[in-house]
Amino acid sequence: MSTAPNLSLSLTIATRESRLAMWQAEHVQDLLQRMGHSVQLLGMTTQGDQILDRSLSKVGGKGLFVKELEVALQEGRANLAVHSLKDVPMDLPEGFVLACVMQREDPRDAWVSSQYARLQDLPQGAVVGTSSLRRTVLLRALRPDLRIEPLRGNLDTRLRKLDEGQYDGIVLAAAGLKRLGLAQRIRHIFDVTEMLPAAGQGALGIEVCSEQSDVIHVLAALADASTHLAVTAERAVSRAMGGSCSMPLAAHATWRDGVLKLEAAWGDPMGAPVLVRAAATQAIALQDASAFATAQALGDAVAAQLRAQGAA
Repeated sequence: MSTAPNLSLSLTIATRESRLAMWQAEHVQDLLQRMGHSVQLLGMTTQGDQILDRSLSKVGGKGLFVKELEVALQEGRANLAVHSLKDVPMDLPEGFVLACVMQREDPRDAWVSSQYARLQDLPQGAVVGTSSLRRTVLLRALRPDLRIEPLRGNLDTRLRKLDEGQYDGIVLAAAGLKRLGLAQRIRHIFDVTEMLPAAGQGALGIEVCSEQSDVIHVLAALADASTHLAVTAERAVSRAMGGSCSMPLAAHATWRDGVLKLEAAWGDPMGAPVLVRAAATQAIALQDASAFATAQALGDAVAAQLRAQGAA
């Protein structure tokens, strides 16, 4: 039975136990507590955290990071789950809803290296770490001479592997580094014209069971409409392309002055280091009841452009 929306709630947040995931959950916890709610955390280890010897594209995709959290929601052990939105599958299981998309942190990719200030400074044949197929195809388009090697683990593990000398440099999300107070590790932030971000990168999404109307009502206060509009378009591209972490796809949207601009890129990780690119713009008013449907349609149109140019 739903509690009246104006009452304070006792809430439990399901979260992965990595340092970044805990920061994200604690951030939401703090915001909800300031609103007068009682909030505790339920830390969990997901299958995605346990499988570190294979790339995500080979073991089931980024959904491996959310399944255990969804079970906790379904069983009533938690009321909400906080996710990095780029890790959330494009289509949620029946009975779950993305109740809130929060204001975005920096969506760009960051270059991290002990020796080299920028990607361009690397010698021929240098080793760069990433397990993202998107980053792989974008890096190959910029520097086809580099060796791109797999890099799994949480943020601290990836930095440790770099510091041990396993890589000449690695590419990470700028948002995670900034959220954990590690911005000093960033040598260079890629412009989106160099490294187009992943759909949803830098944004936090909060998932709940769809019947939790009281929780959904509370979370509305944390939502950022312009971010939600942008990621709706980005995720629509990915959904239309059959998007998962096995899809070498980038999609990034910005909403400014009433215009939503969406860009996407696709590459073949086994083929020539050439990207297929597409872009479109659409005037959208946030207060329009059809705004999110229009953003979805924009994403579908950009995906159609990619397919027309040969993206698979």
